[in-house]
Parts: sequence; structure tokens; C-alpha cells
Amino acid sequence: MATEIADTAAPPKPPAAPQASGRTVIFEQPLNERMRTFLRLDFLYNQALNHNESGTPWGSRAAVGSLIDILAIISRGDLRSDALKEIERQLTLLGEYQAKPGVDPKRLESFIGNLGRLRAELMSAGVACQQPLRDSEFLSAIKHRSAIPGGTCDFDLPAYLYWLSEPGEARTHAFSQWLAMLRPLCDAVAELLWLTRQFGRSRRECARAGSMTITFDRDNPLQLLRITLPVESGLYPEVSGSHHRCNVRFLQWKGLSERAVQTGEDVSFLLTACT
Repeated sequence: MATEIADTAAPPKPPAAPQASGRTVIFEQPLNERMRTFLRLDFLYNQALNHNESGTPWGSRAAVGSLIDILAIISRGDLRSDALKEIERQLTLLGEYQAKPGVDPKRLESFIGNLGRLRAELMSAGVACQQPLRDSEFLSAIKHRSAIPGGTCDFDLPAYLYWLSEPGEARTHAFSQWLAMLRPLCDAVAELLWLTRQFGRSRRECARAGSMTITFDRDNPLQLLRITLPVESGLYPEVSGSHHRCNVRFLQWKGLSERAVQTGEDVSFLLTACT
């Protein structure tokens, strides 16, 4: 089965709720490299925040691991520039709605104001705001040893062990200072992801015999696909393709000891296309 997605631009509003009786799970598929990087950065940042809040030595270890992964992502390209470009694009999209009827002007003004503030903070932070993290000998030693299985064991990094032995409040405070250097970028990316999802246009689809092909309008490129399924369906999607078209097949969860197989049944799901 093939379906085509054409005009996906819509005023920023939450997507329609799926018609499901129980809990749902949303599977996201990025359609360009920028969106892939944004999603990974946001995932790692939230993971670092969560682990840091525990205040335990193991939580601090996990938080530092997330921080090192964030620095690796940032070092691969000019993510700050990408975020600023995306902010400008979203501001242009939002500006087009100012003259349209039926748009809540206060809500639209709030969106534009938030983006303007994040743009100013990101520009103020400068291109070298994360440089102290890259220059840190302490973090560099952990990064180097992290490439080895078990390489951050206590006997390998006595300085790390000493820091982990400090009171939880001291470790949490130190880690929060590190995250503060990343916050302008990470907050901007989080807001951009939220807006991208809000611009999504949702519709019910049916994958015949568990598979379908989706083609996209090249004049209206998409950034993200979201597939919503009821948890009780026992299914998850496997998506392959590009920003021009993609194939979706739904696999039946067989537990941890068996390999998942494509379902032969028709699958009804909520498809959200985000520009």
C-alpha cells in the first residue's frame, strides 16, 4: 500500500489524539541529518539531567557518560549554527500565521517570543561556550578510558573515584555547572523539536498486511514522521527510506527470546508528518 503526503504545513497545535482505548507509544523517524542530531542531543541532555538528579555515585557516572556523548556529537559539526538556522526558519513560518484568521495571537506571540529569547541566548553564548568542557583534563581522561570496556573502573581513574566519593550535593552542583555551558544550545534544540512536533499534521492510516509505502511532496520537505500505536497492539514499526519516500512495516513483538516478524494483519495507526 502506498500513500502520499503533500501539504503538511499547519498552525502550531497539538496533533489529534489517536483513537485507542489504552496507552499509546509514539515512534519517531527523522528524515534529515539535522533532525537526527537534534533528537540525539535532546535524548542525551534529558538523560544527563535525569541521572544527575539521583545524587548517587552510579547516577553521577551515568550522567558523565551522557555528557561525554553530548560533547562527541557537538564536536562533529556546527550544531550551534544549525540551531540558529532552524530558529530563523521557524520564526519565518510563525510570522506567516500572523495575518491568518483563526490564529490565537497571544499564543503565536508566545512562540515567537520564546524563539527570540533562545536565539539571543545562543548568540550570546558564542561559539566557544563549551570549550572549557573540551579542555577539561578530568573529562578528557574519562573520555579516553570510556572507549575501553570497563575502562573507567576505580583503579584506572583514581581522580574519578575521588570525585565520586565526594558528597552528592557537591557532585550535583559541579555537574550542573558543566550542563550550564550546554544549556543555551540544548534548550534551543528542545524548543525547536517541540515546535516541529506541534506543526505536525496527523491522520489515520492503515497498513495493509502490515506494510505500506509513504511518498512525500518534494516542494514541502518533511523533517520528522511520528507513528502512534496502542501499546496493547504488540506492534512496532520499522521505517526505512529517505526524505522523498519511505517504507514502513509493522513487526509483531515476540518477547526477548524470539525474533520479531512482520504481521500479516492490517494495522491502523496515527501518522503525523512534521515540517
